[in-house]
Amino acid sequence: MRSSIKCVMEERERSGAIRNDLIDTFIKIKQESQWKGEDEHQCMESLIAQASIFMTAGFETSATTIANALFEMAKDQEVQQKLRAEIVQTFAKDEGEISYDSLHKMEYLQMVIDETLRLYPVLPLLDRRYSKHSNRSVEFSLAPYYDYKLPEGMPVYISVFGLHYDRRFWPFPNKFDPERFSPANKKQLTPLTYLPFGDGPHNCIGARLGLLEVKVGLVHILKYYRVQVCKQTIIQPKFEPKSIVLQTRGGIHVEFIRDNMCDNF
Repeated sequence: MRSSIKCVMEERERSGAIRNDLIDTFIKIKQESQWKGEDEHQCMESLIAQASIFMTAGFETSATTIANALFEMAKDQEVQQKLRAEIVQTFAKDEGEISYDSLHKMEYLQMVIDETLRLYPVLPLLDRRYSKHSNRSVEFSLAPYYDYKLPEGMPVYISVFGLHYDRRFWPFPNKFDPERFSPANKKQLTPLTYLPFGDGPHNCIGARLGLLEVKVGLVHILKYYRVQVCKQTIIQPKFEPKSIVLQTRGGIHVEFIRDNMCDNF
């Protein structure tokens, strides 16, 4: 990442081209830092860190969710067929065009994505800091499980992965079942047991954009292809323990088969 960002910035500065993009913004910040006499190395490290965040949050998360959804549908052809049928119907109504509004109306697509994010939350844990509410007269207690009260400012880690697989809230938690998120069933979910984007004032600010990217990606893949398991498919995947985001060890392998369901649109 360091070499790539530095190379692109140096090339842009040499060419003098102005594209009003992220690289131009980085160059402007770098120049302002130089004018102020600030540490150039520290400035570049900060810019590289920001670029990494953009790459991870804006690309890796959505790409991983698309891959996980395709993996589950490769194993469950019935779910895949139902989603592809919804895609075909939507294309037919909109004369071959998929708009933001039509994506928003694709109910089963949303259900598939929601269930994918339950099984594979991109960020398997959330980090927060306990802040005593002004109206709370007592500290937050872990009773009856532990005789302990959280002190003000204590870091708290929430296992999203654990919540999403808790049998008390999700019957047969290892099963891929988009019907959990049907409009009727969604109303019955226990609050704060589904946190793929966190919750509260510090939830993911890019959630809507991320979901839109996943929807567009899945629609454009499934309108022409169906996926199925292949010899390289690992049916029971394991996850990389050192990865910040939830990643399957060894990657995801499925077979893409050209299908002409949407060729007329």
